[in-house]
Amino acid sequence: MAKTTFEEEIYLRALTGRLVGKALADLGLNKVAVVASRNIICSSIATATEATYITLSGGVTYHFLAEAGKEADIAKRVKEFAPQVTVLQFGGETPIEETKKIFVETLRQFAEQDVPGAFVVHVRIFAAGGLAEALKDEKIREYLGKKDLFVYTVGFDEGKVYVNKILLDGEEIKLEKIAEYQVTLEHADLLNRSLKDRSVTFA
Repeated sequence: MAKTTFEEEIYLRALTGRLVGKALADLGLNKVAVVASRNIICSSIATATEATYITLSGGVTYHFLAEAGKEADIAKRVKEFAPQVTVLQFGGETPIEETKKIFVETLRQFAEQDVPGAFVVHVRIFAAGGLAEALKDEKIREYLGKKDLFVYTVGFDEGKVYVNKILLDGEEIKLEKIAEYQVTLEHADLLNRSLKDRSVTFA
């Protein structure tokens, strides 16, 4: 169990979302869709991402709620929005197996409707095997094979958040680091306590 309070978990998402929003702005994007699980924690990181991105880039974004049974509608609406990048922020307090099912079905519907643009995957769903599970579906695998894919990950000992390009070879996933962001000591402490159940290991 994480040695954090629910309040700290919300604040952690504000800090992390700020870095994700900055990374999106640094990429020079002007239109970003954010698809997030319908829960408090994912809404927290998503809105922090959106607010920071808008502030730093002057670009346009929109928040789409991912829910079971509504994946086809989400894909249709994101396609109409026509973003350069869709950020998939799936995780939070929803049980992870339920979240993975919605994540995979969302990508299946994106593939069916050939939604344009690249993707940024949230570290939580990536680490839980959500992308690996999705790649077992041939249609999703073919669709994502034509896309630019990215994931942000955490370097716990280094106190950094990394932006990685995802390289696919069939169902095999490799990461290539393209950017890194130093986190504050406060942010690092929360990341370590929440995700690793330990205290910070750098000064």
